[in-house]
Amino acid sequence: MANLSVKNLLGIKHLNIKDVELIFKTADHFKEVINRPIKKVPSLRDITIANLFFENSTRTRLSFELAEKRLSADIINFSASQSSVKKGESLIDTVNNILSMKVDIIVMRHPNEGAGDFLSKHINAKIINAGDGAHEHPTQALLDSYSIREKLGTVKGKKVVIIGDILHSRVALSNIYALQLQGAEVKICGPTTLIPKYITKLGVGYENNLKRALEWCDVANVLRVQHERMDIKYFPTVREYVQLFGINKELLNTIDKDIVIMHPGPINRGVEITSDVADSKQSIILNQVENGVAIRMAIIYLLAEQIKR
Repeated sequence: MANLSVKNLLGIKHLNIKDVELIFKTADHFKEVINRPIKKVPSLRDITIANLFFENSTRTRLSFELAEKRLSADIINFSASQSSVKKGESLIDTVNNILSMKVDIIVMRHPNEGAGDFLSKHINAKIINAGDGAHEHPTQALLDSYSIREKLGTVKGKKVVIIGDILHSRVALSNIYALQLQGAEVKICGPTTLIPKYITKLGVGYENNLKRALEWCDVANVLRVQHERMDIKYFPTVREYVQLFGINKELLNTIDKDIVIMHPGPINRGVEITSDVADSKQSIILNQVENGVAIRMAIIYLLAEQIKR
């Protein structure tokens, strides 16, 4: 069996195209498994996984937990809000205390960029980055690409526009890396105040007109406006944002093709996207959720195989 070229999943920028293809091929198998009447396989009965979430998460945490349970792994769930981190304990001390319980894999979400990279230099357990600050969210980007491949047959040659709050998004950067690695063309669209200055150096185009962006693309990946990360006003009013960058059915009807609509969630319905778009046939948002479990099963399984050897 083929191996991943990496020992941890810290970011898409560390992967090569063969890694992505292997993850997708493995996810195909697990997608078939989770659609059976008995959705569990005994693959990781001897593996212990700790889910360390130093930031709030619902969808990602539940998706990882479900993936781990489907693989029959033993699970430890850790929430920073109810831990000794509140008392000033360092990240390494926290993790070492958990590792003393013989943990094999750590799934970690952390508010600081590079937290997974830092940890990987100090511990032997496998690390899966479940989001580090506004940096990367590799499993989300992989499930997004997998969902595009499932819907359109391939990612190569497709035109994908990422719309919205690029500045505060860890999903955007990981998606740009993943899509370009697979040969897609990428543009970003949003208020100039929410576009990082460095972004065009990554080889992506910028379009400030939403209608032109939608006419150009095959796929629109719509991001949430992350009010909780904003310490200043990045646009005058939510109403103005909706008028300029909100996607509704009326706007989509003016475009002479059916583009694929994606959203990593949670959705601010009526802000970046209306309900009639989110729930339409063009939307693959619920497919993304289902594919998230298969992709995370694949990644956990492939990293656990390295431990078993």
